[in-house]
Amino acid sequence: MARNPGRPMSPHLTIWKWGPHMLVSILHRATGVTMATVGAMTFVWWLAAAASGPAAYETFSYYVFERTDGGTLGAITNILFRIAAVALTWVFFQHMANGIRHLFQDMGAGYELKTNKMSAMATLAVSTIVTLALWAIILTRH
Repeated sequence: MARNPGRPMSPHLTIWKWGPHMLVSILHRATGVTMATVGAMTFVWWLAAAASGPAAYETFSYYVFERTDGGTLGAITNILFRIAAVALTWVFFQHMANGIRHLFQDMGAGYELKTNKMSAMATLAVSTIVTLALWAIILTRH
C-alpha cells in the first residue's frame, strides 16, 4: 500500500522516551489480566472440587482456606505457594494503587508531566511497601 506523503506518519515507539507512566500503564493492564486469570482458574477449581465430592473439596479448602494442625496456613508452608501469593498480593495492590491514580486523573488532576511521573512511581512504591508490610504481618502471626 502506498503512503500518502501529505499525511503525517504515526510516531513509532522508539521515538518516545520511556517513563514510569508508560510502565504503570502496561502494568495496569497486565495486573488486571493476571487477577482475572487467577480468579477464573480458582473459581473453576472451586466448582470442580464442589462437584467432585467431599475429598476434592477438602483438598481445595486446604490449599485456599484452612489451617493445618501446626497452626500455619495449609499451603502457605509451600515455598512456591508463598512466592505466588506474595506476587499476587503485589499484583492486587499495584492494580489498586494505579486505579486510584486513574481516578484522580479522571477528575482532571495529575496530568502535568512531573506530577504524572511522580504518581506513577508512587504506585510502584506504595504497592511494594504495602505488600511487604502485609506479608510481614501474615508471616509473623503464623
